[in-house]
Amino acid sequence: MSESRVVNLSRSRRAFLKAGGAAGAGLLLGVHVPALAQQGGPGKAGSAGQAAPFEPNAFVRIGRDNTVTVVAKHLEMGQGVYTGLATIVADELDAAWSQVRVVSAPADASRYNNLFWGPAQGTGGSTAIANSWEQLRNAGAAARAMLVAAAAKRWNVPAEAIKVSAGVVSHASGKRATFGELSEAASAMPVPASVTLKDPKDFVYVGKHVPRTDTAAKSNGTALFTQDVELPGMLTALVLHPPRFGARVKSFDASALKGIPGLRTVVELPTGVAVLATGFWAAKKGRDALKVEWNDTRAWRGSTDELMAEYRRLAATPGKVARADGDATKAIAGAARVLEATFEFPYLAHAAMEPLNCVMRLSEGRCEAWYGAQSQTADQAAIAQVTGLKPEQVTIETLYAGGSFGRRANPQSDYVIECAEIVSRLAKMGTRGVPVKLVWTREDDMRAGYYRPLYLHALRAGLDASGSIVGWQHRIVGQSIADGTAFEKVLVKNGVDETSVEGASTLPYAIPAIAVDLHSPYGAVPVQWWRSVGSTHTAFSTETFLDELAAAAGQDPLAMRRALLAKHPRHLAALELAAREAGWGTPLAPGNAGTKRARGLAVHESFGTVVAEVVEVTVKPDRSFTVDRVVCAAECGIVVNPDVVRAQMEGGIGFGLSAALYSAITVKDGIVEQSNFNDYPVLRIDEMPSIDVHIVRSQGKPSGVGEPATPVIAPALANALYAATGQRLRKLPLALA
Repeated sequence: MSESRVVNLSRSRRAFLKAGGAAGAGLLLGVHVPALAQQGGPGKAGSAGQAAPFEPNAFVRIGRDNTVTVVAKHLEMGQGVYTGLATIVADELDAAWSQVRVVSAPADASRYNNLFWGPAQGTGGSTAIANSWEQLRNAGAAARAMLVAAAAKRWNVPAEAIKVSAGVVSHASGKRATFGELSEAASAMPVPASVTLKDPKDFVYVGKHVPRTDTAAKSNGTALFTQDVELPGMLTALVLHPPRFGARVKSFDASALKGIPGLRTVVELPTGVAVLATGFWAAKKGRDALKVEWNDTRAWRGSTDELMAEYRRLAATPGKVARADGDATKAIAGAARVLEATFEFPYLAHAAMEPLNCVMRLSEGRCEAWYGAQSQTADQAAIAQVTGLKPEQVTIETLYAGGSFGRRANPQSDYVIECAEIVSRLAKMGTRGVPVKLVWTREDDMRAGYYRPLYLHALRAGLDASGSIVGWQHRIVGQSIADGTAFEKVLVKNGVDETSVEGASTLPYAIPAIAVDLHSPYGAVPVQWWRSVGSTHTAFSTETFLDELAAAAGQDPLAMRRALLAKHPRHLAALELAAREAGWGTPLAPGNAGTKRARGLAVHESFGTVVAEVVEVTVKPDRSFTVDRVVCAAECGIVVNPDVVRAQMEGGIGFGLSAALYSAITVKDGIVEQSNFNDYPVLRIDEMPSIDVHIVRSQGKPSGVGEPATPVIAPALANALYAATGQRLRKLPLALA
């Protein structure tokens, strides 16, 4: 096969930035595409006359030019995972940070599986660093040991007498060599069966500031996102989806598309009708002119108001048991005081900055794909099924992604399958080998995508005469994310989808009797995980309801939590740190005349990380309010990159504030009413509060940081608004009466 390259040929922002930032160097972006299947991954040497790198394992490559390449098995979607993975390797390898590069791993679960997911490669659940920590430490240490062995043999000295620092191997005799100079000799050394890892006190990079590996490329325009990919003869595809969920194409009329410059063909798909053209605007113009008659026989024509009414009826009946500690019904029946509350949560869109897209080319016996792949193994299998190939005949080049928040990790591989359907139909039409770039506009994803489910929570609790909580009942009603997917066998147990109840079934508070149950009604609206998954709603209901109980008992919210978390030192550490840094218990500076200022707090564990947040608000006489300051404390084990942790806490808080203040997907007559940021608002930069992030010192294994800040902000904010106004808010997005 002739050599093929992914080249950035755009003439917009990329060209402008490259002209200034890369001195018009005509920079090649991407990798040799055939190298994926033949050489085991992108970036690996293989060109004629170029020596093979030292490659002791699947994650480390050291070239003759002294570069250290870290092969990242996880998607970089803005969360800083490339930097984190490279940091782990560089520290154990004792490389100089300046010599470290990162490339994406190929889709190959035999080498690059997520260790927390078994035989599947993918990124999600804030697992990237946590599942890679020991694996990459061992990978870096093994490479270091082989370099040392090579030097010891060359210099005829004991390996124990050799020092490695900042990419240089040296001996007290004055002998020195770079990694590159030793790479060939190191390749001949046996891979050690076991290695000794560093004592944390000797870390050089872990826990300290290092520049992000992707900053320069994303600043100067050389970073390759799916939208930047251009291939010879490539067509752009846009799909017209049915307005109602469950509808199908009945017929279509493409006569009005004739004469549109650049338009090539129209293809019917199971999900709609695809218009293909030589560029985006031609495809969009064609799609706008396309006339489709939809078959609504199986379409859902309901509304979110009707769904919520049905959820309220279900909440009055017992569901599947998710947790049963003691006899909560009896404890509440005998309580001196009983409190009840119902909480409502809307559908939510993911609304990532980069909407969905995928580039694919189907050739004889092979399919190649380029995109921000978040679930490589699932997508590889889905593409293979559509194209009639074997999974190993499908190569995926994982590019940068402009956000995801769970959307690109779709259990159904929806947009990826759609692209595979298009190239398969083109092949049947006699145009096999034509690359296709599928583009979803924001309106497409907002109206025909997948959503965080709609939920209703009903809680009851009893207090004894001394104000102690004696019983707690929590009923959740909401559509299952896992039902009907490949994840059902793992995530659904005894009828309970763990993603629906996490954070409620795992409530850490020392309450004698706790009962949690779940209704998972069928829903026609497609749903999937959204940043922090079940905790997006369970944290809000549990943490605001606990505040209600504290107020009813006449207790300070912090004091009540302290008492109930006595056996949870990580929760206490985060809670105490956030409260101390926020000045909990001390008066806030007064605002302008007529305004009220107050604090609220919440603490929650998700993905192995405990986050506590204290929010300061100002409420104006007209009942509008501002979020002035957030103090966040995270207990996330050993911190690989403090700056990345802080950035993820800040980003998670901003993301959670969007949902707390504005965002909601509503459906009427089976049609989503929102379309873009004009009617699905998100937090703007001028609305971002001051955020102070503090990290609890810990020697535990690293845990996730991409999601845990998100679920805590809404309850902390609602509790602050109650402290300022006396009004309890039980529906998101928040609005004061």
